[in-house]
Amino acid sequence: MRIRGKLLLVLAASLVAAGLVAPTVGPAYAASLTEVTSFGDNPGRMRMHVYVPDNRPTRPAVVVAMHGCGGSGPGFYSGSEFASLADRYGYIVIYPSATQQAGFGNCFDVWSDAAKRRGGGSDPVSIVSMVRYVQQQYAADPERVYATGSSSGGMMTNHMLALYPDLFKAGAAFMGVPFNCFANAADFPPTSSQCTGGNMNRTPQQWGDAVRQAYPGHSGPRPRVQLWHGTNDTLVPYSLLQEAIEQWTNVFGLSQTPTSTDTPQANWNRRRYADSGGTVQVEAYSIQGAGHSLPSGGMAASAIAFFGLTENITVTNTGTSAVNGWSLVFALPGGQTITSGWNATYSPSSGQVTARNVAYNGGIPANGSVSFGFQATHTGNNARPSSFTLNGASCTVA
Repeated sequence: MRIRGKLLLVLAASLVAAGLVAPTVGPAYAASLTEVTSFGDNPGRMRMHVYVPDNRPTRPAVVVAMHGCGGSGPGFYSGSEFASLADRYGYIVIYPSATQQAGFGNCFDVWSDAAKRRGGGSDPVSIVSMVRYVQQQYAADPERVYATGSSSGGMMTNHMLALYPDLFKAGAAFMGVPFNCFANAADFPPTSSQCTGGNMNRTPQQWGDAVRQAYPGHSGPRPRVQLWHGTNDTLVPYSLLQEAIEQWTNVFGLSQTPTSTDTPQANWNRRRYADSGGTVQVEAYSIQGAGHSLPSGGMAASAIAFFGLTENITVTNTGTSAVNGWSLVFALPGGQTITSGWNATYSPSSGQVTARNVAYNGGIPANGSVSFGFQATHTGNNARPSSFTLNGASCTVA
């Protein structure tokens, strides 16, 4: 089969590891969740739990993972995949527990005047204190701090990225709302809110200005943003995904038209917004038929991959005929050695490597994709692999 020019290879940006996995929820973790009772300034009166994997690098990354209204840090720990992924990739997870009582109880404060001001107080300051504590206690890498959360936690994710762009490098908000969507505490409960009433519609400029005004003195880079929403969400309307897209693309100075669209998995429609250099600054997932019930089914792994804590290799067949059986040859940079892999076999472990399909993923239908990955060590050169050919045909890298 002639496949030259018919394949697109999409490669993530960093090489901590490669691959996109979907571990089951609630495994037997090697480490354990620990509560920290004194972590610094805590105006939000929050509780802090931390998960520190036994195997981690000298300067591990930090992920702040936030629950929805009525939830808790320990509940989000046991009900999401972030801790099991931490065991695989070696990052530390902070699980804050909100204590604010607003309609549903235990919701993160994204409505008060104090919470909307950088350093103003309430939950955002408490979360910053948790991050600083982990950085000091575990020598965590200040250049690799990320935020994620579901529902109220998704709202707080957007909130923290707006208030503290110098602290967070990226965020993944599940079922959230744009920053400054809620006018005040009276507007907060989603069942009776102007924000979540289904009619919220501001211009991209208005949304972007809200973020810029949150930290007027900021002139550095902004954290990259990943957004998720179910199309059948009736509690936090799906229409708010578009408002959040407009907010963050405006902040980055990007067009409202995505630079690419695809379907990474069944029922996952993804829009990506890249800058002139090709870096995806904003990406948005519409989960067809899903209600207010994210993340699930590997979505946490996709968030971690977006952060750059894993690397995902996806081969997409853009041709009109199926590929039956594949082998991808690529050059691994000097000093890098593959230590383990999934969804493919690898030989040799360094130099020019060949990844071959396993029994269950040998077929790539027209317009279909296959994802696989590996973990690797390096001696200082953490550059990406290069010179990709699939079944002898050169691949286009994007």
